[in-house]
Amino acid sequence: MAAPNAPVGTVINSRPAESVPEFATRYTNLAHPDFGAKVLFCTDEWFAPAERMLQASEAVFIVGKFDDHGKWMDGWETRRRRNGGHDYAIVKLGLPGVIKGFDVETSHFTGNYPPAASIEACYSETDPTDATEWTEIVATTSLNGDSHHFFEISDERPWTHLRLHIYPDGGVARFRVYGLPQCDWDKKDPSQIYEVSALENGGRIVAYNNAHFGVPFRLVMPGRGVNMGDGWETRRRREPGNDWCIVELGHPAIVEKIEVDTAHFKGNYPDRVSIQAAYVTNSTDQSIVTQAMFWDTLLPEQKTEMDKQHYYGKEQIREIGPVTHVRLNIFPDGGVSRLRIWGKLAD
Repeated sequence: MAAPNAPVGTVINSRPAESVPEFATRYTNLAHPDFGAKVLFCTDEWFAPAERMLQASEAVFIVGKFDDHGKWMDGWETRRRRNGGHDYAIVKLGLPGVIKGFDVETSHFTGNYPPAASIEACYSETDPTDATEWTEIVATTSLNGDSHHFFEISDERPWTHLRLHIYPDGGVARFRVYGLPQCDWDKKDPSQIYEVSALENGGRIVAYNNAHFGVPFRLVMPGRGVNMGDGWETRRRREPGNDWCIVELGHPAIVEKIEVDTAHFKGNYPDRVSIQAAYVTNSTDQSIVTQAMFWDTLLPEQKTEMDKQHYYGKEQIREIGPVTHVRLNIFPDGGVSRLRIWGKLAD
């Protein structure tokens, strides 16, 4: 919360979590609004709309900011219940998938946070109805004010919708759902070419050496970047070497086409790029970082240009067989908006 004597309009940022579990750094947020996640229903949102708890930005507290309903809060906040019962919100995930964990964050909610919460899930091709069967995946658990609450999930079933219950009322700053997007590769035609690096196809960022300005997971997002912040950008390198980012493909593939897009990066695009790749069977994310230094070259160094989609085909791509991971090298530093790897599915 804000300091007692902070001037009106002062913006107070959230305190970072003291300890962030692996699932919150390894997997993507399936409830990210950029993926299409949205709140379908909530019992109440008197003080602050439920959609606000899905925002990607960190929650803030603005001293002295009020609206028609009272103190403006960065999150979902319901009115005080006087008639029993409790509040809940139904969230449609932007990407259906296997959930690995949650973060129910109450940053800046101190005298108005819910004392407890629980989470249910369902898989439905359409919006849930009164007849929908829900499965409890997080039992009722006590919450604290102005805190992150991480819940790890060990369930391999995919889900499409969630129902967040708060007891009995109060405010939630952010609701994040970390998991692996679902892609049924058994139903895919193996003779076709697929974007196996795409987030919606199970592609994910494994590691990177620096991300001072950008967000690496944007590399595997759909569409072109909307601005320079919609991509991966490193700090200015003041020592020898180069920057890199490792991507795990959603399915092993024989690579046939690559795109490196420097959209909006003009005075800060890389001078050159190259890609290494390998078929990895047994490893951890940490061990892959070391192994990747010695992977075969899939795409030799290529000169890049500002604000441009660079496409590489059979003339530039080396034949090294099926791969599961790629490492994008940028020389010496800079920004890349999107990386796309297309290929035919391999066993």
